[in-house]
Formats: sequence, C-alpha cells, structure tokens
Amino acid sequence: MKWRGRLAGTGKYVEITADKSVIRSVTEIGEQENAPWISPGWIDLQVNGFAGFDFNGEVTTAEDVIGVTNAMLARGVTTYLPTVITGSFERIRQALTAIAEACESSEMAGACVPCIHLEGPYLSEEDGPRGAHDKKHIRNPDWAEFAEWQAASGNRIRLVTIAPERDGAIPFISKLAESGIVVSLGHTKATTEQIEAAVQAGAVLSTHLGNGSHPMLPRHPNYIWDQLANDGLWATFIPDGHHLAPNVLKAMIRAKRDKAIFVSDCVKFGGMPAGCYKSSIGSEVELHPSGRLTTAANPDILAGSAQALDWGIAAAVQLTGISLGEAIEASTIRPATVMGFDRLGRIAEGMTANLTLFDDPDSGGKLDIRETVLNGKTVYKR
Repeated sequence: MKWRGRLAGTGKYVEITADKSVIRSVTEIGEQENAPWISPGWIDLQVNGFAGFDFNGEVTTAEDVIGVTNAMLARGVTTYLPTVITGSFERIRQALTAIAEACESSEMAGACVPCIHLEGPYLSEEDGPRGAHDKKHIRNPDWAEFAEWQAASGNRIRLVTIAPERDGAIPFISKLAESGIVVSLGHTKATTEQIEAAVQAGAVLSTHLGNGSHPMLPRHPNYIWDQLANDGLWATFIPDGHHLAPNVLKAMIRAKRDKAIFVSDCVKFGGMPAGCYKSSIGSEVELHPSGRLTTAANPDILAGSAQALDWGIAAAVQLTGISLGEAIEASTIRPATVMGFDRLGRIAEGMTANLTLFDDPDSGGKLDIRETVLNGKTVYKR
C-alpha cells in the first residue's frame, strides 16, 4: 500500500509505503497537484464519547466503543483513550469491563484503543474545580478499589487524573507511577507545595489545564500558574474555542512549548443538534448553537466538548497563530511520547502505519478528512 501527500510538519511531498501495518519507506517526491496534507494518525487522550455513544452512561456497551471508534476514525483520530469519569464503584467497573471486552472482540476497537483514561473519582469536591463531576461520588484515593477497577479493565488503565490535595493522594500517585501508569493532575485546588509534592511522587501531566477550576482565582499564586511553570509537567489543552479564550490558549501553549498536548474531551453530544439533554456528566446539559456544551444549571460550567480533535487542531491554528505543524505535533508525537507509545506519532520507517490525510479547514472551521489509515489499511475515505 502507498499514499502520497504533503507532510504537515515540513510541507515536503512524500510517498509512504506500508506492509503488514508497518511503514516501510518514506520517499520525497516532486510536487503533486491537489495533494492532501498527511500526518501521523491523530492521538486523543481524552474521549468521553461521541456521536450519541457514551462511555459514562448508566450502562456502557460494546456498541458504544465500536460507535465511538468509527466516529473517531472519520475525524482522523486513529488512537484514543476512552475516558471513564467519576461515578459509583459499580458504574465505573461496568464501563471498564465493557471497554475491555469490546477491545478483545473487535479488531478495530482493539487497534484504536491502547488503554483507558480514568478521570476521577479522586478529585476536588469543591464547585469549580470539580467541574461537572458528580459530587456525591467524589472521594479519597483507595488502592484496593483502584486495583479492582484495573483488574476489570484487563490492566488497561494507563492514565489517571487525580487531585493531589486529596487525603492519601501523594502515596497513591507514587504507587501509580511505580506501576507504569501515567499520572495527571486535574480538577484540583492544590497548593504550590501539593503540586510540587505530586510531581516529586511521579505525576507528569496536567489534565485540560485552565479548565476544571474556580471561575475566580487569586491573581497569583494559584494552581494554574503553578502547573504552567512546573517543567516536570506536560499539559493537555482543549483548543475547541470554548474551553479557553484564544489569548489564554496562546499564552499557555507558549508557556508549555513542546510539552503542550491537544485533546478533545469530547462527549456523546458531539455532532448532535443544539438543545438540552440528560447526561451522567452534569445531570442535565445544554448544547448551545455555537457548539459550546455546559451544565444546564450554570452556563459558566462546561460539561466537556461537543467537538472532535479535527475541529480543535484547526481552531488552535486559527485562534492562536501557531503553525499547522505545531498543532499536529501536539496531537501526535507529544501524546505518544508522554504515554510511551513508542511506535505511534511519527512518520518514519518501522513506525506503525497510522496516517491521517486531510485538506485545509472547510467553511465550518474543521479540517476536511480525506482518508484515515489504521495499521496500513484504509478504514475511512471521504
């Protein structure tokens, strides 16, 4: 199999060949008329659901996993982490079990889902930092509880978001890191000292930094500045035009530089008509005509994103002035690096043949996906 296009990072025209899911050659060629941009397959570390499918409903099914997988591939995302959020012990266990079973039974899901992101329930219970997470299920870390979830997932939990100020959080972070799990700080009101202690214990990432916070903060110091300034932390950002104002996103990207990662944080309402919906995320949410998704009770509190990563990459370029190449890096090699996905995120000989071929943003603002390649096979074509 072979594909031709312009590398999103350099603008060079190349021909890529693949055999048995592996890139065999990348050869520079002459200019090609009407050639698409071509990049490594996009990687999204935070996907709660999409297109009506949900990982955080009352019951999660294999249909949810397969439905989200197909929707992600149509948006250029070849690797994503199903994100299970705060809930009862049983609901979280059921969701993890369903995702694991889907990955084992579906070749496509298994190829797209390398692991699971557990966001909660060990988060701040305070309004603002808690975001749309259900307060009644917020609690302190419990290793025995987590071990049961990990067993239910088939040992697939490899990213955990936690608030480091919770009782027992620092030793819990140490045990996670020692177990090879990536620890991310999020939905937190932590002090400078607590954030530094978490990094010393093994935390390496901040979850959707700038969101899941108080509407009003002390000018300085505060936990956003502390995480931006900490060189030991990578950071994920939601560049959908709603979660962070353009100048805020621009400044944060500049602060984190090559440790800035883009995620969608998309939920089941992505692609659905504007209106009010019942949801496990925020009880009742409102999808506004602009695409902004909030809790119905408080339009200042976001309830995840209704946009996939294709929209976010385009929005980041348009709103902050970064290059397309940098936006693609934030959606490929950087998440691959922080998660230890050694064969993903780059176009080079010997890497997994996951590719996204796309055109410049359409009139709606999102990138126009022309073709998605998974393990050397075309799985979506416009």
